[in-house]
Amino acid sequence: MAAITARQLSPNKKWKTFWAKAMPYLLILPVVIYYAIFWLRPVIELSFGSFIGAEGEFTLGNYAMVFQDPSFTPAFLNTIIIVVFSVSLEFMIALLLALLINEKFPGSGMFLFLAMIPMALPAAAVAAMWLTGLTAHGWINSLLHYLGILTGSEKIFFLTGNNWKNLILIIIVDAWQVIPSVMIILLAGLQNIPKEVKEAGLVFGGNGWTVLRKITIPILKPTIQTAVILRLISAIQIWLIIAILFGFNRLPVLLERVVYYSEEVPNLDISYQMASTYTVVVAVIVSLAAMVFLYVSGAFKKQPGEM
Repeated sequence: MAAITARQLSPNKKWKTFWAKAMPYLLILPVVIYYAIFWLRPVIELSFGSFIGAEGEFTLGNYAMVFQDPSFTPAFLNTIIIVVFSVSLEFMIALLLALLINEKFPGSGMFLFLAMIPMALPAAAVAAMWLTGLTAHGWINSLLHYLGILTGSEKIFFLTGNNWKNLILIIIVDAWQVIPSVMIILLAGLQNIPKEVKEAGLVFGGNGWTVLRKITIPILKPTIQTAVILRLISAIQIWLIIAILFGFNRLPVLLERVVYYSEEVPNLDISYQMASTYTVVVAVIVSLAAMVFLYVSGAFKKQPGEM
């Protein structure tokens, strides 16, 4: 009887095992369906669209048009400059702020609250706020007059500089908004490091810099990778602040070209082809940049104990 009962229960056990294994996939199924409909399908359509000419024929000419576009080279170089300097600057400042706040000095909570305010503002609001300050009669010049730095009718024309001056301005404005989000990610990683680990490093003769370099940073490496990759992707896709401060064409970047052809000149015969092809180029650059960073940071290396 015991053997028969065991045979009778075995199908139930198989079903329980099946549902236990299938449950995680069933739980994420709505998300998969959502992304398939609202993300994957448009991506596939746009990718195919980049190979369709103005007459509806299959062609590689769209990519030739993009690479021969007079704005492509400056847009590509401006994007690279913004990514390299913006991500580096924002990471270093965000790490310093995260280390400072993690010390929990008196008033650190209020400092954290104030530092997070720019992060809560949308890019359009940030650009509009800085635009009102950077104009000749804006609040920045008024403040400088009030402080006595500028006298008489002196004004600083922030928005009339050359390409390098404009890039520096964009990097500063972007850093002001983005540093808090990077700081929060790094601060969360720092707060997960046990205090005993740092104390042990100090007990065994290390100073603060040694503990930071040989203990804190290596433990924080996965968090750093996450923060930098997210910021890297976001920096490549910057355009709205540039468009509001300088308009289109004056300081071209890759994603700004997409918006330009799709929204500013949508009635040209090649508008859709240029916008879709620029989009694919941006997507490829984002993917390659993320993979290169992961490779350089050692994310693809096998960890001890892995097969």
